[in-house]
Amino acid sequence: MIIDFLANIPGILLAVSVHEFGHGAVAYLLGDDTAKNEGRLTIDPIKHIDPIGFLMLIIAHFGWAKPVPVNSNNLKNKRLGMFLISLAGPVFNIIMAIITLHILNFEHFYIEMYAVHRILVNIVGINIGFAVFNLLPIPPLDGSKILLSILPNKLQYYYWKYENIGTIVLFFLVFTDKIGYILTPILNIVRNLIFTFI
Repeated sequence: MIIDFLANIPGILLAVSVHEFGHGAVAYLLGDDTAKNEGRLTIDPIKHIDPIGFLMLIIAHFGWAKPVPVNSNNLKNKRLGMFLISLAGPVFNIIMAIITLHILNFEHFYIEMYAVHRILVNIVGINIGFAVFNLLPIPPLDGSKILLSILPNKLQYYYWKYENIGTIVLFFLVFTDKIGYILTPILNIVRNLIFTFI
């Protein structure tokens, strides 16, 4: 258990940092320098980790980071901008998983450095899991913001009206372990796609 605990920490730190950096980097490219001005355009985990959220990630495999600040008023096209910024975090996690898989292709990591191999395998799994989980269209996850950015104005009203209910549903699904029924099939599809083309 201790080994599993220690082997998971680098993956969690990297997944959170890459995810938040992705949001901030795309926002900056689209004209919003809010994250840059607050020192969030970095993969330094200290800048992104919320202590309680990090502990929850380790203990309950469900937690949160400090959200990267975004000012949609700085975006030329708010809808498109928020869509791309919200999508960026999960996409950066998938990219991180793919890069790590390429590193794992060097067989000597398994033969000569088992500990490093174990950490790298966890980095792949955690980043894929982090991406898929955050793409669920349930507030306050990125998937809900992606959905909001493509909803007609009339339907956005219902999103804001029932946002708190969505958050309660999310907590219920996580802490009753029902979330697995939703995540597992999607994770399997994403893993198969990644492993097929790598």
